Amino acid sequence: MSSEITPNVPERPSLEGLEAKWADRWEREGVYRFRAPGQRAAVFSIDTPPPTVSGSLHVGHVFSYTHTDIVARFQRMRGKHVFYPMGWDDNGLPTERRVQNYFGVRCEPSLPYDSTFEVPEPVAKKGERPVLDVSRRNFVELCERLTAEDEKAFESLWRRLGLSVDWSMTYTTIGRRAQRVSQLSFLRLLRAGEVYQAEAPTLWDVGFRTAVAQAELEDREHPGAWHRIRFHRGDGAPAVFVETTRPELLPACVALIAHPEDERYQALFGTTVVSPVFGVEVPVLPHPAAEPDRGAGIAMCCTFGDLTDVQWWRELRLATRSVIGRDGRLLADPPNGLTSARGREAYAEIAGTTVHTARERVVAMLRESGDLDGEPRRTVRPVKFYEKGDKPLEIVSSRQWFVRSVEHQEALLERGEQLRWHPAYMKARYDDWVRGLNSDWLISRQRFFGVPFPVWYPLDENGEPNYEAPILPNEDALPVDPSSDTPVGYSADQRGKPGGFVGETDVMDTWATSSLTPQIVCGWEHDPDLYAQTFPMDLRPQAHDIIRTWLFATVLRAELDAHTLPWRHTALSGWILDPDRKKMSKSKGNVVTPVGLLDQFSSDAVRYWAANGRPGTDTAFDQGQMKIGRRLATKVLNASKFVLGFPAPADDAEVSAPLDRAMLGLLNDVITQATVALENFEYTTALERAERFFWFFCDDYLELVKQRAYGDDTADPTQSARLALRTALSALLRLFAPFLPYSTEEAWSWWHDHSIHTAPWPSKDDRISADHASTASLASAVIGAVRKAKSEARRSMRTPVSKVVIAGEPSALNVISALTADLVAAGNIENLSLSPVPEQELRVEVVLAPEQKPPGRGI
Repeated sequence: MSSEITPNVPERPSLEGLEAKWADRWEREGVYRFRAPGQRAAVFSIDTPPPTVSGSLHVGHVFSYTHTDIVARFQRMRGKHVFYPMGWDDNGLPTERRVQNYFGVRCEPSLPYDSTFEVPEPVAKKGERPVLDVSRRNFVELCERLTAEDEKAFESLWRRLGLSVDWSMTYTTIGRRAQRVSQLSFLRLLRAGEVYQAEAPTLWDVGFRTAVAQAELEDREHPGAWHRIRFHRGDGAPAVFVETTRPELLPACVALIAHPEDERYQALFGTTVVSPVFGVEVPVLPHPAAEPDRGAGIAMCCTFGDLTDVQWWRELRLATRSVIGRDGRLLADPPNGLTSARGREAYAEIAGTTVHTARERVVAMLRESGDLDGEPRRTVRPVKFYEKGDKPLEIVSSRQWFVRSVEHQEALLERGEQLRWHPAYMKARYDDWVRGLNSDWLISRQRFFGVPFPVWYPLDENGEPNYEAPILPNEDALPVDPSSDTPVGYSADQRGKPGGFVGETDVMDTWATSSLTPQIVCGWEHDPDLYAQTFPMDLRPQAHDIIRTWLFATVLRAELDAHTLPWRHTALSGWILDPDRKKMSKSKGNVVTPVGLLDQFSSDAVRYWAANGRPGTDTAFDQGQMKIGRRLATKVLNASKFVLGFPAPADDAEVSAPLDRAMLGLLNDVITQATVALENFEYTTALERAERFFWFFCDDYLELVKQRAYGDDTADPTQSARLALRTALSALLRLFAPFLPYSTEEAWSWWHDHSIHTAPWPSKDDRISADHASTASLASAVIGAVRKAKSEARRSMRTPVSKVVIAGEPSALNVISALTADLVAAGNIENLSLSPVPEQELRVEVVLAPEQKPPGRGI
């Protein structure tokens, strides 16, 4: 081994201090720096998830990012130039909310920018001082300030965990590079007709005051009540009863809908009824999405109560009578079609109220008019929420930006077939999502800290924007901010004036930027050489719960921009579960922060726990596994010290002893199994194989050969043992290196002058026969029986053994006979005999030497 140096082993190896020592040296020596090799085949590029910077990392982050780092380290040792940048997802609602709470501020876009604005002191307790309104630009500066501090803390923790990231390539999703890529892609898709703007029913979070995409929804059980309401028919015909949980939407009712085959309502199709209280005439229509078994079997279609309303409204070309505004309150003016004096008077009672108040008032009016049949019946039903919100979503009509996706379903399904999924069954989640798409991807958000849409609108003589003729910047001017930059052909003083212009106020959804991480990190339209060597990327690691958002959106953008997959593989991590088997999340308040765990157990130990979580599988938070990991890392140091305590083998040494060859034969198997597992992103399997062999190596093999290794320097058996020990130690340290980077680097440094993390991955020795398993297992069985006998007798492991009789098949005993010297030395055995017994399993009889009693005292 040409890189070996004379071992320099500390007297007492320890895990303490290794993280600071090696993290600093790795950075100083550029161990993980990406150096473009000039050819794509030599690169392994990773599209690392940029964590959301809105507070602190939790143990779930440590879990999944360790998985990615294991793969990166393995590929680097396989000879690949690993392209492994890290990013920060610093724009989005979580960041805005954190800034609002941290500084006690609220963004008010109508305020002018204050260049003398002083950063407020952090709020120690909510409500301790009035909320301060600040301009949009001042608010964005506060966001940038706080995220910069958070990013430093995140990077410090990632470095301590041992992520082998090239920190010189760090990016942010709000940085100029990300803004340019996002805006450039947007403009090109807009010109290609793949992005469009439309006034449409949009899911709306009234708390955050922003639109929400289909992929960001979640159903939550929510209390409500069924109200049985009477709709009137002319000519004294029997009334039609409808059951609804949203009586406050009566003024927005545009039709009653029943299933076409429901015999109860077939005679009503094509007729009209009159809504109670508000007196609006609405049609009764058939539609197959109506549910005969739900409520009365006939439903109000209101604009808009839920997504089914939107479907009916669109497919049946119904009128629009919107009543709920962006603030979650009912609009001040009555909707179109509400023309009767009584109806307008009733609407005035609910105008400007919250949904809850409007519901109470409408129910009271229904009681008074006699149109409420019975009392409301309490129920709990699933209601759609924004995944980060705490109020039920409303559906409001608004002007938004969309990326076409529904019409590309077949192409996206084909890309899913081409992508290699780890684990494979996760592909079904992607397929189900793509097949279930019912609307295009909404990418605009009504927020402040996000990538701006590079769009202005001309104003007519009345100062109204012309949305049909947007003003677009030249590509070489990107990135731009329409709220402060002026479009070509206009002057700054024309902003907001008739005949002038106005900038787009919406920003891009954070996923609209994050979906371009491959383009951002690989240098799309910026660094052609880097792009050619890194894109399409090799791996997208991520959590399984964002397949429908981040993974889907990235596949869609790559398809629209380049007609290709963004990466060849995706590896999915599971969730971390608390002791109650619930997902750990900040919103649930059940997360564990990792710093204390790293202090208590070490980074290697925490990584060991993470590596035991199989791909795609939810894993319980378990400090017991961390204790095992610390024990393993410590044993790696101690075993390395023990092996390196033997003199180095001679240059012409050969592995000749049967037990040594058997051990290396087992090691060959482990190397093959671990390599195949890691190539398939089965890091848990690779760790299991290496760990199992390591404990055999320490508990059995070392004990069996140490006396021989201490023997005569000129003896072949001694040289065989020493060479086998160093060969195995070298391979074991490299097998563990992706999992335990600190302890393996430390032990490796005692006898090598370069980093283990740039050393080649171990390969099997073809000179070693594959016929070895029986030799090793028989040796373990015999020495194990001897140890068991001593343990059961509560005797020291150094206790002499008077006699060992091994009975079994002649073929097994022939193998054992070649191991007699090692067995006698390891067990301190005085007499070992073999007793051939055909067709009998191995049986070991152990007779310990009589226990020596201390001499008695004379009288």
